[in-house]
Amino acid sequence: MTTTRRPTTRRPTTRRPAPGAPARRRAGSLLLTSALALALAVVAVPFGWLVVAATHSSREIFDSPPPVLPGGRLAENLAALETAAGFGRVVLNSLVNATLYTLLAGAVCTLAGYGFATYRFKGRDALFALVMLGLVVPAQVTLVPLFTMMADLRWLDTPQAVILPHLALPFGIFLMRQSMAALPAELLDSGRMDGCGELRLFWRVALPPMRPALAALAVFLFLYQWNDFVWPLIVLRDGASFTIPVALASLQGLDETDYGAILAGTSVAAIPMALVFLALQRHFVSGLLAGAVKE
Repeated sequence: MTTTRRPTTRRPTTRRPAPGAPARRRAGSLLLTSALALALAVVAVPFGWLVVAATHSSREIFDSPPPVLPGGRLAENLAALETAAGFGRVVLNSLVNATLYTLLAGAVCTLAGYGFATYRFKGRDALFALVMLGLVVPAQVTLVPLFTMMADLRWLDTPQAVILPHLALPFGIFLMRQSMAALPAELLDSGRMDGCGELRLFWRVALPPMRPALAALAVFLFLYQWNDFVWPLIVLRDGASFTIPVALASLQGLDETDYGAILAGTSVAAIPMALVFLALQRHFVSGLLAGAVKE
């Protein structure tokens, strides 16, 4: 008589966490939270003190200990700033210059990035390497040749002298080239087969998927022009055409400096930068990472 052995079914075993794993996770989470809180304090405390100091006089700013609560001189500081530098006009100059530069430089960088990413022509890699060489060349090297060009064109003290020389920004071209390189070649080929012209192909097919990269580029270009100091300082001479950094620097005197007015102007200058970043922050990180991973 033979006996059949029934197959034994093993119950699935659940892997138990290693001893001390929850405690390590809690410790890691606590460490990460502490590091983020410290980074937030490093960024927020100076900005908070800037806003507080903008509401005090120069004498109160240098008191020991310094003020930690808002004062009541914000209106007086802004009035002094308007009297000394015509700050309303200066803010308008910076807004116009930064907006026009963002639009024009964004168009140039996007078209150049599209060309480098999608077209194959003789000398393309050498030309792109030449553009990337601009990332390592100090900007101070080009100041004298650019100033000579602006003087020959009689563009000194004009908005075009501030905006036009830096439209083809190497970082912007690199960012858009990396983003455009992620476009499938089949998508562009199908558009050409359907009779799409090159400009229409760029506008209708290539550009819509690039919205995150365009948002990141817009934030970078706007902040670049808004904060630029050295080049506007060189080509702008009349106070009526000053931008915010140049106007604030002109308020520093040899004998007396109204730091309350300067810090009030700095606080006002930070508002558009914060608004632009908050408006586009959803696309900013994804735009910077576009093209970083190649499938």
